Amino acid sequence: MTKLTLISSALLSVLCSHSALAATINGTVTDANKQPIANATIHVHGKSQSVQSNAQGQFSIDIDAKSQLHISKDNYQDSRISLENTDNTINVTLKPSSVETVVVYASALHKNSLEMISPVSVLSGDELKNKAKPTLGETLKGIPGVNASYFGPVSSSPIIRGLGGPRVKITQNGLDSSDASRIGPDHATSSDSLAAEQIEVLRGPSTLLYGSGAIGGVVNVVDNRIPTNNIESLSGAAQYTHDTVSNANTYAAKLETGSNNFNFHFDGTKRSGDDYQTPRFNLPDEHEEGELHVEGDEETATSVENTFIDSETVNFGTSYVGEHLTVGFSYGNIETDYGIPGHSHDHGHGHEEEDEHGEHLGEEHEEHAGEEHEETPVYAHLEQDRWQGLVSYSFHDNWIESINLRLGYTDYTHSEIEDGAIGTTFSNETTEARLNLEHQLGQWHGMIGYHYSESDYDAIGEEAFTPASITTTHALYLLEERTFGDVTIELGARLEDYDIKSDVDTHQHSHDDEPVSTDETINYTQSFTNLSASAGAIWEYMPSHNLAVSLSHSERAPLSAELLSNGVHVATGTYELGLGYHIEGNEAHFEPEEIKQETSTNLDISLRRFSGDFGYTVNFFYNDIKNFYYQQNTGLVFDEMDGFEAATSGHSDAIDVYQFTSKDAELYGFEFDVHYQINPSAMVKVFGDSTRAKLKDNEGNLPRIPANKLGSELQYTLGSAQFTLTGTHYFEQNDISAYETATDGYTLIDLQANYQLDLGAVDTQLYLSIDNITDELGFVHSSFIKDTAPLPGRNFQFGVRGYF
Repeated sequence: MTKLTLISSALLSVLCSHSALAATINGTVTDANKQPIANATIHVHGKSQSVQSNAQGQFSIDIDAKSQLHISKDNYQDSRISLENTDNTINVTLKPSSVETVVVYASALHKNSLEMISPVSVLSGDELKNKAKPTLGETLKGIPGVNASYFGPVSSSPIIRGLGGPRVKITQNGLDSSDASRIGPDHATSSDSLAAEQIEVLRGPSTLLYGSGAIGGVVNVVDNRIPTNNIESLSGAAQYTHDTVSNANTYAAKLETGSNNFNFHFDGTKRSGDDYQTPRFNLPDEHEEGELHVEGDEETATSVENTFIDSETVNFGTSYVGEHLTVGFSYGNIETDYGIPGHSHDHGHGHEEEDEHGEHLGEEHEEHAGEEHEETPVYAHLEQDRWQGLVSYSFHDNWIESINLRLGYTDYTHSEIEDGAIGTTFSNETTEARLNLEHQLGQWHGMIGYHYSESDYDAIGEEAFTPASITTTHALYLLEERTFGDVTIELGARLEDYDIKSDVDTHQHSHDDEPVSTDETINYTQSFTNLSASAGAIWEYMPSHNLAVSLSHSERAPLSAELLSNGVHVATGTYELGLGYHIEGNEAHFEPEEIKQETSTNLDISLRRFSGDFGYTVNFFYNDIKNFYYQQNTGLVFDEMDGFEAATSGHSDAIDVYQFTSKDAELYGFEFDVHYQINPSAMVKVFGDSTRAKLKDNEGNLPRIPANKLGSELQYTLGSAQFTLTGTHYFEQNDISAYETATDGYTLIDLQANYQLDLGAVDTQLYLSIDNITDELGFVHSSFIKDTAPLPGRNFQFGVRGYF
């Protein structure tokens, strides 16, 4: 009721507000040589609409009193101009930029990538299309400071500065992706990079807007499924791609149209691929991955078995965009089947069993499972239905500039199919609402907001190692900025009420001749109050040079998996126990004594130059985390008959026991991206990152921290052709925890080539890429299955794109 009252009151205040009479501004956009700039975007701050300059650089736009125009164009620095409605004509000169400036939607205050105090990277346009992979982790892993968890190429989530899983929030248009990727590394993210308009990576804590799940950073996937600008004509795009390493084919299409302020959007993607090929590698004992060859006493393989993918996505959206009011909604559906490497069971050959809907699941993937194998590979069936709504009202001459309400409902299921029947199903139903009120109070520009989220998680089946739970959050947040000459300061705070409810097994025990059973369950409820705050400043100490410094404090409560896990997690080959359990003898008892929040204090320093032929971005960070949650090897093993016992017990089928614990930790390092425009046709880049992550008091290193990387890229344009050659070296990772093994370094060399065709009304582009040209064998240290799932070998990818 409180939530509905707040939303209703806010909308009523908007509708009762008034604006001054509009005036028409005519203007011209030119460069430093007074040459017109075509297709520059002119946007009135606080409104939904924008216009574009024509071939002569001219534009016309309506404003209210005391408006601000935001003028942007690729390869130029953005310009912001304050106007009165008495102004009739303006001339705007844009300065060239050595780096592309892109408006960051996740920033909430309409900032571009060079105005952000927190470090940010954005993939968009052709760069995103060339680098897009089926998973977010593989798409983003080349960005400095970003790596991938890599549970094979079909399930790979982003890791930012050594932090991943529950510490990196993955959002779609600012709302949580609401999948189960934070429960286990074998669960794929549901966000589709192939259909994205741009992908934003915010490094460092972004908890103010996105909550405690963003203590390590945010990945925001931006699409146009709810159009926020009027579409005047029919436009579209189509793409086909084939890659050889997994014999994969990808088809994608998009259509947009509009009339009389009503707009419509459609996009769809279909991808199918087989098990991927690798350079020859040695298999650990008792594995049967890929094509087996026995060399002496060692088994080797040249592929990773059970890494196929079949995926389809469909998205529809519509909107009404008026001068001040925007209303829209969208629906998206994802259905994906993908193999889970190293995840098989001996359950016979029943490929004709039906799921709960009466469908023959095994029939569709007989070619992947095989009818005569004693151990049938397990594959996942992921399905998600997602609804989103948007209501936005903007106006001027009022302390409130705009009110924006985003609503989302997601119904997600992840089923693991064993011998054609559903073995375990993970489901998550999420309802989310975010209400933002943007305002101007004197010299302060900012936002106040309310965020509500309810996640209903359930797991049914023999591998349901985490119990069903309902997690609810209510939060209020405030973000304010003010400019003092060349310095802009930013202050923010968030107060979040976090509540988790679950029916929990009180302890687990065993009898001499009986399998493990549970004793009793209790209705467990726990509430946390998370407080986050930040202060930062950005100083343009020279034209096109700035220094940004930010200090933030963030608190995070444990997820249900970190708190309540109690069971075998087959994907990782471990028995997992949550923070709330205590092991006594061969039993685990649920005794959640004063679980403390994970508290992070983060310092970020960034240096940037973005004009002329030479530019750079260099970020330094230090993160002090108290009560850092992580999985620690207990030195015990679990056996179904005897329960928990010492690892020296000699049971061949026993598995290691890992328990979540909390200790103080620190992470620090740097990332950089330097580029030099050699001439109008050639540019060279150098990039890299380094992260050090360890427990305090000399208690060792944190597990699965990505290796440092150093890379270089050469871009060259020759007429209608563009070429990009990239080399990235991943260093040896020997800063390891107990029970980990070191990972050797490796170098990946990739080549891309695009050729633009002139086919009249259809803008067509042919492209070819060769990934891992030298067929280098590389293992990802952050992967749970690094020894059995190396990176793909040499891959030829070719395709065609068309736009109209």
